[in-house]
Amino acid sequence: MSGSLPPLMTLEDAWQQLLAHASVLPAVDCETLHATGRVLRQDGVAELDVPGFDNSAMDGYAVRAAQAQPGARLPVTQRIAAGHAAAPLAPGEAARIFTGAPLPAGADAVLMQEDTQAQDDGTVLLQAGAQAGQFVRRRGEDMARGDVVLRAGTRLLPAHVGLAASMGMARVVVGQAPRVALFSTGDELVMPGTVAPCDMAPGAIYNSNRYFLRALLQQAGCDVTDMGIVPDSLSATEAALADAARAHDLVLTSGGVSVGEEDHIKSAVQALGQLTLWSLNIKPGKPFAYGRLGRNGQAGAHFIGLPGNPVSSFVTFVLLVQPFVMALQGARLGGLRHRVGQARFDWPRPDKRREFLRVRLHPDAGVTCFENQTSGVLTSLAWADGLLDNPPGQVIRRGDAVRVIALDQPWAQEG
Repeated sequence: MSGSLPPLMTLEDAWQQLLAHASVLPAVDCETLHATGRVLRQDGVAELDVPGFDNSAMDGYAVRAAQAQPGARLPVTQRIAAGHAAAPLAPGEAARIFTGAPLPAGADAVLMQEDTQAQDDGTVLLQAGAQAGQFVRRRGEDMARGDVVLRAGTRLLPAHVGLAASMGMARVVVGQAPRVALFSTGDELVMPGTVAPCDMAPGAIYNSNRYFLRALLQQAGCDVTDMGIVPDSLSATEAALADAARAHDLVLTSGGVSVGEEDHIKSAVQALGQLTLWSLNIKPGKPFAYGRLGRNGQAGAHFIGLPGNPVSSFVTFVLLVQPFVMALQGARLGGLRHRVGQARFDWPRPDKRREFLRVRLHPDAGVTCFENQTSGVLTSLAWADGLLDNPPGQVIRRGDAVRVIALDQPWAQEG
């Protein structure tokens, strides 16, 4: 990559290249209780019906719908709580029943207790009628035995983990957690707690990237090694990359990937391996690098270099690093997930690059924009819940339809 710089790469081309290099890691066994954020590698197949029996969706009375007329008084012959067996219900009877309790044979509906009045003589007065199936959860309505409930390649969110547990799966087969070495570059960086704010040297800044990148990696199911801050020198950068590459699947850095005299990442990676991707046609996030740290036919660790500005680092992680580490674990990913909203602001001076503006998408689909969109304003990301995907050169006027990517789930899952 010597000589003139190549053209800026589109986000989609960069995504395709990254995923093409994402060799899938081995599958491992994992406790379901600890599987959130991991990627499922074997289909989850139901071995039983869920629910396993017809049961009540309400606290109330189990009845035969044909005999449940307003004003009827029925003898209450049993009380059925969740986890207890029920006796058959004879014609003309009612059973006191609670949510989740099995429906007695002969009953086909439940009247909620608000529509009834218990009597002192052991009967219940019905103040409303019932239809067959009312407030009844049918056996197998959630899942039936033999159903493929969870597809291999799914990133397991809390609801998926709950589904696995409801099928009795104490363990699941997931992709091995990518081993990621994380470090920052820059002589200006100071770790919180080491220097008080009042004692900060001129030009020094606290290292926020290290904190949110570690958290984002852990949310994505990675096993993170924090390697600290590397000084701004070529020899120190090479040594840190070489050390990190020995025992990790991915080396992730922030800072040092621009073209300044103190940006040594490019030269260091080329000395240890090769760079295949450099600079994106997006804002924020132009300085972005991908390569491999290995020579002489050795594939080596993956390398990704993120920009040093916090917003640029965060946005490129969400758009590119997150799907990459998901693909390493075997995830099946679709494209970016967009929601359409209506701009409540004007954006009269767009950039020539594709922009990702920090915005909030409101329940009525209105979209508000954070006032300061520069790449060093981390408060914009703490405030925002989405990124407005604005094409190059596109002016936005109040009332225009815009496309927003949710920060928490930017990529669609296939299957």
